[in-house]
Amino acid sequence: MGAWVLYGSAELGANPRVSWIGVLGYSVSSGFPAIIISMIGPKIREMTSESKAFSTSDFARVRFGRLMQITVSLVSLFYMFIYLTAEYTSIMNVYRSITNDWGESAKFGISVTISLFVFTVFYTTIAGLPASIATDKFQALVIAVLVIMLLFAVTLFEENRVSPAEFAVASQWTGEGVMAFVTLIIAIASAEMFNQGTWQRVWAAESVPAMRKGFFMGSVMVFFLMMFFGIFGMIAYAKNPTYDMSNAFLAFFDLLAPLPAFWHILALILTTALAASSVDSLQNALTSVFSRDLVKLGWSPLLITRFLIIGINIPAVVLAAEGYSVLSLFLVADLVCATSVLPLFLGMQQKDIGLLKAPTELGSIIGCFSGVVAVIVNGYVNGANGEGLFAYFWLKNEATCALCGSKTMVTFIIVPIISAIFTYFGSLLDVTIRGERARSPLLSLKFDEEDSKDSAEGKIWADDEDKKSEDEVEA
Repeated sequence: MGAWVLYGSAELGANPRVSWIGVLGYSVSSGFPAIIISMIGPKIREMTSESKAFSTSDFARVRFGRLMQITVSLVSLFYMFIYLTAEYTSIMNVYRSITNDWGESAKFGISVTISLFVFTVFYTTIAGLPASIATDKFQALVIAVLVIMLLFAVTLFEENRVSPAEFAVASQWTGEGVMAFVTLIIAIASAEMFNQGTWQRVWAAESVPAMRKGFFMGSVMVFFLMMFFGIFGMIAYAKNPTYDMSNAFLAFFDLLAPLPAFWHILALILTTALAASSVDSLQNALTSVFSRDLVKLGWSPLLITRFLIIGINIPAVVLAAEGYSVLSLFLVADLVCATSVLPLFLGMQQKDIGLLKAPTELGSIIGCFSGVVAVIVNGYVNGANGEGLFAYFWLKNEATCALCGSKTMVTFIIVPIISAIFTYFGSLLDVTIRGERARSPLLSLKFDEEDSKDSAEGKIWADDEDKKSEDEVEA
């Protein structure tokens, strides 16, 4: 968790349209993906154990083929690009909120984010994933200090005190909150399935029980942390009911305002450290997407992936300077991920079940494409595609709250369902027309032949009750 934790839940808490249920939805949905990954992670790792996989894009290659791997890699890269942008945006907004001077603070914020990028690339290049795991432990201390600062700011300063009546106005139980709850569960679960920083922990864990224990404990702590910041977002709104909803994401720092200047400086340092801990996870995750194939080609993954990281980080810093809402940024990435999450992970089905054929590569690609079409069609139905074919990915259903309303909720429900239906329909047509050839990858590279013995043509398609012997697979 990075600096965005100070914004996301607090932004919902400071919005009386979603309030309690919205905060509860964000808290549950932030911790829920860890539970999902702890359940399916061991199976994914088992299915890719013979191919020395590093990421779910490798799972897509082993289970389907190169074209699906490319599709999953692009979705993952886009999600991690938005995640990076959100982290850098968080830093920008910190300096803006504390100095109240967008011009000068933005210039300084850009300098800080560039320094942050360079520094994280430097130490992850040297130490890799172990460095990221080490900074995660430090990150927990940083969050603990910020929590204590916020408690002191609210309880010790008269400016932040609110009456029960004032808090009641801010803490509503609303229908829009229910819609936000449903949206967030689907949106965040879809996106986290493409977060290679999280999936790296699946392969790095010393054992399955250790992984499940860590993910479960992390899920519980994430839930309570998000609830904490969400409730204090409500307090921020309660003390100022005329709050500008476009600045609701700054609720956390509004509560810190009464503190002396020293504490503001400390908040800047800690928030920057919080962002660094999340950014280094993303730097390693970006590396993992292509590492295996680069090694197979005999290229230097260190050199190539650093160019990739630089190429992704520069536009992320530029976009962060625009000062977008962190929540809105994440929703864009969430919707993109929702188009492809089921076509990918339905690949865990390895045997046909009646008409539900085990997804083929062509069927899964059709499913991903259908998810994108479903978003575009929703945009036209909701009259939100006036600015371009893909404009609805910004979910401009509401002027002040991208998350609010039934249109956004229905979109997040429909898109993964449509993609799943067309995955199975496309696979059925593929198997019917091409027969067993449909089980083979659509595209293979020369060095893929070395892996085919233990991949989709071998163990992946073997019957669980009557597996082929190793000699048969070799033959």
